Amino acid sequence: MSVFDTIMNLFRKGGAKVGMVQSLTRIIDHPKITMNEDEYERIRIDRRYFSGEFPKVKYRNSDGRTQEREYVSLNMLQVSAKRMASIVFNEQCKINVNDEKTAEFVRTTLANNDFMKNFESYLESMFAMGGLAIRPYYDDISKQIKLSWAQAPTIYPLQSNSNNISNFAIASKSRHTEGDKTAYYTLLEFHEWNEKEYVVTNELYRSEEINTVGVKVPLETLYANMADSATFYQQEFSRPQVVYLKPAGFNNKDITSPLGLGLGSNARSTLKQINDANDQFYWEIKMGQRRVAVSSSLTKAMPDPTTGVAKPFFDSDQNVFLKFTDNFGDGLGVQDLTTPIRADDYIKSINNLIKKYEMQTGFSAGTFSFSEAQGIKTATEIVSENSMTYQTRNSQTAQIERAIQELVISICELAKLNGIFNGNIPDIKDIAVDFDDGIFTDKSALLTYWATRIAAGLGTKVQALMALDGLTEEEAKKLAEQIDNEVITGTTSEPTDPLE
Repeated sequence: MSVFDTIMNLFRKGGAKVGMVQSLTRIIDHPKITMNEDEYERIRIDRRYFSGEFPKVKYRNSDGRTQEREYVSLNMLQVSAKRMASIVFNEQCKINVNDEKTAEFVRTTLANNDFMKNFESYLESMFAMGGLAIRPYYDDISKQIKLSWAQAPTIYPLQSNSNNISNFAIASKSRHTEGDKTAYYTLLEFHEWNEKEYVVTNELYRSEEINTVGVKVPLETLYANMADSATFYQQEFSRPQVVYLKPAGFNNKDITSPLGLGLGSNARSTLKQINDANDQFYWEIKMGQRRVAVSSSLTKAMPDPTTGVAKPFFDSDQNVFLKFTDNFGDGLGVQDLTTPIRADDYIKSINNLIKKYEMQTGFSAGTFSFSEAQGIKTATEIVSENSMTYQTRNSQTAQIERAIQELVISICELAKLNGIFNGNIPDIKDIAVDFDDGIFTDKSALLTYWATRIAAGLGTKVQALMALDGLTEEEAKKLAEQIDNEVITGTTSEPTDPLE
């Protein structure tokens, strides 16, 4: 950083103190953002459970000294979020668009962004913390549409209703070393949409404290070619360029909030019980619950560094030995007081808590635990029993399909604006997502079902093709027409006598 930049930062700090320069302690302090702080505290807690990072456990060793050890969580939120993401979307899913030229452009763009793999990964974050935003942008270097991902802690609604977010800010944080100091920068990207225009505004803030947003600085401090704002009109964009996705279900923590809830938001006490039980089980195994009583005369004596008085000494991380004074321990020698490890009790307790968590998060019983009496269910059994996991998945795929449809439209509109696509902009109904229900459905049984319906006059080939292959209505009509027009020819003749 130059001397001039250093002086300017000092002026900005002084200006912020007297209100001449805009400064923020927290992002929600921005006048455009009106969200409740409690919502972001909830997200912060969800993030901690998702990462599995908890404070160390303090305990007293056999010498009575306070020690610390790592807290060993089971991290069920991460496990369940990953499981939900994998069953609603995977790399076998297909995105279909009626117009072939548009479909090819969309497939190429998504492939360039490794969308199928990245989307499943980010869905894991979305299910854990309650939200995800995807923003397509034009990359001047590659001349392609790229995708930017924003997770729940960085999404701030500006104007919304409880069903949808039309205006919001996305925060991007970075850290830079400037001389002997570390500076923390926060870029706020505001997306504001109304009936006539769509405005994107950028603001950059700098702080020397990690937990403070800081004072507003010029964009060119970090971004030489970034404009302060850009305005687009209805003929260019039919919707906001950012797609917001949240898990299915109502936000019962704040009934007026448009933000979604993570899987664990309504099961936090259960998650804590599971983690605590797992941590206690780990420590019981590690220590073996050994308890050995010894006479102080049998222990090593070391002088106390503060008093100089010799006293029995144990290893600093030892909580196994129980010492007795010479008077009390005469004739005691060494006596093993160990009790058996309560493995069965802990396993049963953890499994019962996991079953409770499965119920709270919409998974079928036995999804994360194994019961010898019940066994592991097959995909066919899950469907035939109308399982909770299958019902939950159907609710989630409806949300995800809509988000993908909106993303495809945004990609095409942005590409057309930048002159790299000249095809037709699809409507929502022109885009279909095949979620590859093979893990839940028997394709042969489904084919038989539709063949029976068509034969009974209760269904059409078009409906069957849409259900079986995940096609749009237009694609299914074309394929049905090809099938109807296909002529199967063959000849039959009497077998000849090989001896003739």
